[in-house]
Amino acid sequence: MQVLNGARFGVLVLLTSLLAGCGINNIPNYYEQVKAAWAQVQNQYQRRADLIPNLVETVKGYAKQEQDTLTAVIEARAKATSIKVDASTLDDPEKLRQFQAAQSQLGGALGRLMVVSERYPDLKSNQNFLALQSQLEGTENRIAVARKDFIAAVQRYNTEIRTFPGRLWHSVMYSDMPIRENFEATAADADKAPEVKF
Repeated sequence: MQVLNGARFGVLVLLTSLLAGCGINNIPNYYEQVKAAWAQVQNQYQRRADLIPNLVETVKGYAKQEQDTLTAVIEARAKATSIKVDASTLDDPEKLRQFQAAQSQLGGALGRLMVVSERYPDLKSNQNFLALQSQLEGTENRIAVARKDFIAAVQRYNTEIRTFPGRLWHSVMYSDMPIRENFEATAADADKAPEVKF
């Protein structure tokens, strides 16, 4: 009887070690990485949104006649910060597209604001403006890195649940974890190089 219990225990230990090493935990781990990567994307977008009021106030002092551009930036920021996509709604492709469109609109408005600043030499030499511009450029780079990391996390997760043995574990244990949507270019001609004229 003791030999039989020892054999059962040995088989149980062997099965446990085989299951632990066969990727059964990959899907929830990758799922959590996707959520963490998305949180970092949102963190960087929030950082950009937090810089905008100071940037607008600095420009406003020098370029009062550019009210339309400043208003466009303020409205784009308001729209971008009003659309919230958290990890629980991340699998809603329409909500993700709305969020991306609002962020793209804000990026475009900021781009126009930077073009306007070129018309004002005093503004371009203002230390506050230069510091804010530098922080904004750094934030745009951080957004790009965070989006790249999110795309990689989604790819790893989606690949895991579409390939063996992850596909098996997904169907048996993790069917409530759906395929994740990824970022897509939002501009109509995003695949074409912009035309630059001097």
